[in-house]
Amino acid sequence: MSPVLDTASIPPRDREEVVRNAVWESMVAVDIDHGPPPEDISVRIGLNGVGPLRLCSARATAVTLRRTARLAREDEEPAVTLGVQMAGSSMVVQNGRQCLLRAGDCAVFESITPYTLLFDDGVDHRFIRFPRAALALSDRLLRDVTAVPLGPDNPLARLAFTYFSQLAVADELHHGAHGEAAVQPSVELLRAVLTTQQGNSALAREPLEATLTLRITQYLQKHLADPDLSAARIAAAHDISVRQLYAVLSRSGISLGDWIRARRLAECKRELAGPNGRLRTVASIGRSWGFVDATHFSKVFKRAYGISPRAWREQNHPRTWV
Repeated sequence: MSPVLDTASIPPRDREEVVRNAVWESMVAVDIDHGPPPEDISVRIGLNGVGPLRLCSARATAVTLRRTARLAREDEEPAVTLGVQMAGSSMVVQNGRQCLLRAGDCAVFESITPYTLLFDDGVDHRFIRFPRAALALSDRLLRDVTAVPLGPDNPLARLAFTYFSQLAVADELHHGAHGEAAVQPSVELLRAVLTTQQGNSALAREPLEATLTLRITQYLQKHLADPDLSAARIAAAHDISVRQLYAVLSRSGISLGDWIRARRLAECKRELAGPNGRLRTVASIGRSWGFVDATHFSKVFKRAYGISPRAWREQNHPRTWV
């Protein structure tokens, strides 16, 4: 089951602090102003995650959430949150705009600029938080679509409402293979909603390739130590051809072989200079990062850093002679 916070079991004097801590730790840092006095505060929140996505299902008495300029400046992990209005109404204010959400509407807001969420009649809402980088959308586009109601006029938004309102509460989708499989379709759906909201089909296509590059490089980083990390394997993992793989990376200024080699060498360099650098042979460290031939490893390391891997280790771990 999803972790649930229910203030019914919390003493009134502690409710504001408990709610604040749960929201800050699980979703985002915001100032929270409850409408009713502590004894009348009622909050029930379900919290969960699917990969990098953070999910929150909330029902509560009247409340105002403020992301202040100070909190926005301190943001260490920029995010875009989709708010899904299940019942009643609420108001989103950001970037000089305000929008009224009614049941069936959605809107997005960014963590890197101040915003206010007003739930004057209580909360019946679902929040899905996306890493900003995963959406691969321009600053301008995101600025233009924040605090804009995504609803009846956008058929993709209607689809997104149904999908995300269920994703936020479907425990079976929050774990294991099913959860991982839901991440990318979720990102793609929100991106499609936001780009088509601008009425520009070209914008809808551009970010798809941008996020494909991001997904590929994340895959490469995850499998960097695999000696059989080949173009064919990478392409198959992303349902594209090898030719398309090279084309996509090339348009982002990435040479596949050079990218992999540079990062593998950097990891080897780090390990050789690290506290355990003498616990394994140079060849063993090279093999652990995909360099199966010790001679080749030594040659490319020296070409990259101007020093052999053995000399680099000696430089960072000089022997002590007694």
